[in-house]
Amino acid sequence: MLGVGLAIPLIAFSQDDPISFEALKAHHAALTAYRIDHPRLTALLYFILYVAVTGLSAPGVIVLSMAGGALFGLVWGTLLASFGFALGGVVAFLLARRFLRDRVRRCWGARLAAIEAGMARDGPLYLFGLRLVPVIPYFLVNLLMALTPISTRTFYWVSQLGMLPLLIVYVNAGVQAAQLGAARDLFSPALWASLGLLAIFPLLARKVIGLVGRYRTGTTREKRSQAAHPSDKPASESERPTAKTP
Repeated sequence: MLGVGLAIPLIAFSQDDPISFEALKAHHAALTAYRIDHPRLTALLYFILYVAVTGLSAPGVIVLSMAGGALFGLVWGTLLASFGFALGGVVAFLLARRFLRDRVRRCWGARLAAIEAGMARDGPLYLFGLRLVPVIPYFLVNLLMALTPISTRTFYWVSQLGMLPLLIVYVNAGVQAAQLGAARDLFSPALWASLGLLAIFPLLARKVIGLVGRYRTGTTREKRSQAAHPSDKPASESERPTAKTP
């Protein structure tokens, strides 16, 4: 039974038929039937596949997230994708930190300088922003962050928290795509809302990060101003000079 279970995702996402939306649609019926018969095993295999793809820095995170929505629904699909992405990211992070430092630096040294500058400036908030707004590919963030001083624990929870909103969007898109049973379903309000969210989410996330950055900058400036120009508060009774008696 386990062999059959492993064969399903391998057939669906083989090297000759790589992870893609077309592959997901082509094998959706078989995957759904297997999930109905073996729900726990299917969830476990999906989770292992997600960790493996992310940990080995292979492409397919978006389609795997959509597959989670198509197979398990919004709640369970999001949970499996979120923990699979975070754990797989840690695997890639540790591989790069312990075994691939020189290779990562040699291949992506130019981008590493920007990553190091961002981490020195904003700390974990910079990683959070990279997860919310994927201006750098997911796999590359995992590898480059391994060459910074960030701890594995901080990398894990910031990555999971930062990716959660975007994963919800991807998983929900998979939920809606799985419900396309006829041409009229293309005009479903839920489908169009999901596609619209996919389109505008990076803009919304960038706006939020900008607001947070301005708030942090303003707070830092205020603290510096207070340190340079302490407020002239009236002295307390104990601090007031006592008048000398003649």
